Amino acid sequence: MLIELRIQNFAVLKDLSASLQAGLNVVTGETGAGKSIVVDAVEMLLGGRASVSVVRSGEGRALVEAVVRVQGRDEAAGLLTELGLEAEDGHLILRREVRAEGRSRGWVNGSPVTAGVLRRIGSLLVDIHGQHEHQRLLSGDFQRAVLDAFGGCEDLAAEVEAAFRRIARLRQKAGALEERRRELESRADFVRFQLGEILGAKIRAGEDEELRTEANRLANADQLARESHAIHEALQAEDDSVTDRLADAADRLRRLADTDPSLAPFASTLEDAYHQISDTATELSHYAAGIDHDPARLESLRERQALLERLQRKYGPALADVIAKGEALQSELDELDAADFDVDALNRELDRAKAHWNTAATELSRKRREAGDKLSRAAMAAFPGLGLEGARFEVRFEELAAPMARGRERVRFMATMNPGFPTAPLSRIASGGELSRVMLVLKSVLAGIDDLPTLIFDEIDAGIGGVVAGRVGERLEEVARGRQVLVVTHLARIAARASNHLLVEKVAGKGTTVTALRRLDGEERVREIARMLGGDPESAPSLDHARELLATLPTAS
Repeated sequence: MLIELRIQNFAVLKDLSASLQAGLNVVTGETGAGKSIVVDAVEMLLGGRASVSVVRSGEGRALVEAVVRVQGRDEAAGLLTELGLEAEDGHLILRREVRAEGRSRGWVNGSPVTAGVLRRIGSLLVDIHGQHEHQRLLSGDFQRAVLDAFGGCEDLAAEVEAAFRRIARLRQKAGALEERRRELESRADFVRFQLGEILGAKIRAGEDEELRTEANRLANADQLARESHAIHEALQAEDDSVTDRLADAADRLRRLADTDPSLAPFASTLEDAYHQISDTATELSHYAAGIDHDPARLESLRERQALLERLQRKYGPALADVIAKGEALQSELDELDAADFDVDALNRELDRAKAHWNTAATELSRKRREAGDKLSRAAMAAFPGLGLEGARFEVRFEELAAPMARGRERVRFMATMNPGFPTAPLSRIASGGELSRVMLVLKSVLAGIDDLPTLIFDEIDAGIGGVVAGRVGERLEEVARGRQVLVVTHLARIAARASNHLLVEKVAGKGTTVTALRRLDGEERVREIARMLGGDPESAPSLDHARELLATLPTAS
């Protein structure tokens, strides 16, 4: 429930503060004073659109702030816990600011929040019926939402929509998979040919380097054998070979080391060199003897190299690329095999999703029809009290040609305001004032099934007057029992029923005009009621008429 409201530099409003109460609160004032702007400010505070145009001319920012009681509101408490926020002594301080340069910010108990957070909090606490919202009543989506709320079908409707979205996603996925399967199928023979060519070659990673090395050795076998043998001879086999000289030098150094021990390391070095060169000479001898002079093997290697080079030109450039291409081609064939399986699996999943949608949609249709009958009876019962004697109201369902996200039927509110005439869509039979009363009926019926603590009506009384205005006031008073209702009105018969009467007025001073908001009591309220009745608020007859009206209404003060 709204406890305190403060508005600064919002449109024509300079600095307004008001205390609100449980029960029926009314806001009145001259035309153009800014009554409806108060509702616009609350709407922005609760996450509505924040336009730079709302900033009062010449000011740097517009600010709306409210103290809201949430004590005992379990759903609101759960949301605050989810958002990491906490009420202080059961209250929240909501704040929204729009700067002249266009930036908007929001806070809850001093913690910065987004407009979306303010909107989520506000949706659990306040329902605002704007100045022209009765036109929404002509929308099929709004009518369906009203019916679902009345019938407790919202969760089921959300389930039907989720099931429909799932069907759409599965269809899209299945379609994409089928298209991919057809694409793969169209090139499957070519893929199999290329894969066979690569797999048939039985390529090993690094094989091209191995072939190059072996072929080069075979092609130069004579030179390798001849040169390696000659080197072996020079190192070890010939007279006065390298190893002989090293052995002699090492022996001489060893003898000299007996005289000068510092020469011993040099002798050891020569001995090590002798052994290394001797081993190398032996290995070269074995190498020369083992060289294979095999022209047939060389030809085979040349053919293998030619095959790999052809595959590299086609799928390379490197041999590793050829191997990777083979793996990619294999993956394509595997994907084709899997696609057949996946399409079947997706179709089975799609069938299950359709069955789920059908079951939920059938149950939703049943509940909607039950709710439609109850809503029709509730509206018909309320119409006479709002001056709509003889009017009829019904909820009609039109079967859709194809399943939709919102169910299998279109919801239409039908009515006739005149006895003896058939019902027709509201857009064809209701005036603005009649639409306002139909909306009030629906709002009051819904108020009986939801527990929103605050309802705000901006000029719900459009197009009505006289006795009907009194009946609308009675209805608003009924809705306000056990909750808070804030009504912007120009009708005395509604204002007189309020337990808290607020006046919006323009006050001149210091070369400028500002708009003020203040609570009316006693004679001030009598004069305002007299003004609203259309008489001279200072004349005795008008004031007596106002006092008489206030005295006859049980909640008037």
